[in-house]
Amino acid sequence: MQVFHTGAEWQKNWLHALQTKKSIGFVPTMGALHEGHLDLIRASKKSTDLTVVSIFVNPIQFNNSEDFEKYPVLTDQDLSLLEKENVDFVFLPSVESIYPQKPTLSFDFGKLETVLEGAFRPGHFSGVGIIVSKLFNIIRPHQSFFGQKDLQQIAVIKRLVADLSFPIEIMVVPTRRETDGLALSSRNMRLSQNEREKALILFNSLSFAKNELLKGEKWLEIRNQITQAFEAEPLAKLEYFELVDPESFHVYSEFDPTKNSSICVASYIGNIRLIDNLPIIP
Repeated sequence: MQVFHTGAEWQKNWLHALQTKKSIGFVPTMGALHEGHLDLIRASKKSTDLTVVSIFVNPIQFNNSEDFEKYPVLTDQDLSLLEKENVDFVFLPSVESIYPQKPTLSFDFGKLETVLEGAFRPGHFSGVGIIVSKLFNIIRPHQSFFGQKDLQQIAVIKRLVADLSFPIEIMVVPTRRETDGLALSSRNMRLSQNEREKALILFNSLSFAKNELLKGEKWLEIRNQITQAFEAEPLAKLEYFELVDPESFHVYSEFDPTKNSSICVASYIGNIRLIDNLPIIP
């Protein structure tokens, strides 16, 4: 496994891959790796000849400075995990090398900026768009792998790739969960034992809502029940619980089994903000 810190260091490897007609798979991460990240890496290794993993905590996508400062940084542990997975290359840049000066560019992803994550985290997707564009331009992969848990981010990145004509295929890997259903997230390690137990309200609510929809119950009535359940949990602070089109993120007021749809949720558990989603498959 080779670790590189700048685009210039990677360039010779990219040229060699190009000359030998080897395909490049790319897994962008912010570190604090877990099995969900490893699923992405394994999907890349299965689908492409060379796999590159980046580790970079991107400061410009955080709305909350405390969240950025407390984001877990476990570089040595991460590198050990990546070596065990036989990753070919790791891109480990500094903030200074990625942002030699503060970006003045910003992205506007239209309606995606006005609903769910876009509404509650203004400017977040612009920061995501900037770093993903930079990483795509440095690595120049053939395929890039993302987890379904960040469903709206995937929609944003697909729009970025389409609008800017990046010659990259976006690959979506199903959410990895704990045995009790909690979606794996680097933020989970910041939960206390009690908060970890209460965090199950996200997955349990998604599962309940999906089952009720498939039984023919009305969406707005289901959402009201879920809202009341969150209000009854002192550690939880619900931000949204919505039924959406997973591509456009149009918010549905009722369930149509003929349309592609997913349920998305965001809630604080204590001081930790968690998100999750569940596709509806009749």
